[in-house]
Amino acid sequence: MRPIPTPTRQIRARFDAETITVYQAYDPAIAEPALAAQTFTSPFKRGRMTWIKPSFLWMMYRCGWATKPGQTRVLAVDLTRTGFEWALAHSCPSRPADGEDPEAWRTRLAAAPVRIQWDPERDLRSARLEHRSIQIGLSGAAVDRYVDQWITAITDVTDLAHRIAIDVGAGRIEDAERRLPIERPYPLSADLREVSDG
Repeated sequence: MRPIPTPTRQIRARFDAETITVYQAYDPAIAEPALAAQTFTSPFKRGRMTWIKPSFLWMMYRCGWATKPGQTRVLAVDLTRTGFEWALAHSCPSRPADGEDPEAWRTRLAAAPVRIQWDPERDLRSARLEHRSIQIGLSGAAVDRYVDQWITAITDVTDLAHRIAIDVGAGRIEDAERRLPIERPYPLSADLREVSDG
């Protein structure tokens, strides 16, 4: 039988009954205090939009396997599923839906504390895949909730990123795949599926 293709838009993540893991990459000046406090503290700036990514491989593409300036420390952030779903419920897509009035969309975007963007997912070699990965931008009240209420743990996974990158560079793809976090389709209510699809 042919494998069932991955839907174009599907949230895939590592999660359990209570939490979901997302990834962020920062300079050590932000990562170290966050690891010590188990949440984000100064010099992290709440006034800026902060993007969380459930896909480990998309995070690796974005940060160059923890080698790009300002993104040399990769953090796995566990947050409550309740918080994650609040973010989806209070989001606006980064572009208008098909047939949506642009002015109405701009009004929605300005009022929403959360922005959703779908970008091509990446494989171990950072090549584009046909399906997409969700990026979730938090601002305003959403950042405050993220920092003060939703985060349950922060773990440094920079060494894991480096080990997988070494395996990929050496052509040991099966070894690299075995190290990857296991990500499954995240279950959404009908309402949240509609929201996240834009």
